[in-house]
Amino acid sequence: MDLTHLDEKGRVRMVDVTEKPVTDRRAVAYGELRSATETIRKISADEMGKGDVLTTAKIAGISAAKKTGDLIPMCHPIPLTHVEIDITLNEDAGRIGLLATAVASGRTGVEMEALTAVSVAALTIYDMCKAVDRTMEIASILLVEKEGGKSGTFKRPGWPGWTGQ
Repeated sequence: MDLTHLDEKGRVRMVDVTEKPVTDRRAVAYGELRSATETIRKISADEMGKGDVLTTAKIAGISAAKKTGDLIPMCHPIPLTHVEIDITLNEDAGRIGLLATAVASGRTGVEMEALTAVSVAALTIYDMCKAVDRTMEIASILLVEKEGGKSGTFKRPGWPGWTGQ
């Protein structure tokens, strides 16, 4: 397999996408945060001392997706047309599920934008709740599907779809 971020001398480079056609791109990433059930109850009841945790996490995730090209070396800046973050609380299971969708028309995919969005949204929840629950754990950050471009559609095998559970 050729590594596209290396030139013929093995030096790091940004991939040249100039000749690639512009196509519609979409990527969906999932992540979860595991915590004490009391933490999730407090988030749900808007009882965290730092403010509205879920709205802040969504804003942080969307902002991060827009800055992905600045955060990840060799990642192209992408003019996103849509970013959405869904967050579901499952108090009984002690889990917060996050699903980020990134959309653009461009020459390269938006997988990194979706993954960055879900990661920063989870980190924001952690930051806003750490005073209450130091046992929180961010886990299972993964790409669940992508559409567009030369490689076509990818859907993670065994992914049940978004259930929020």
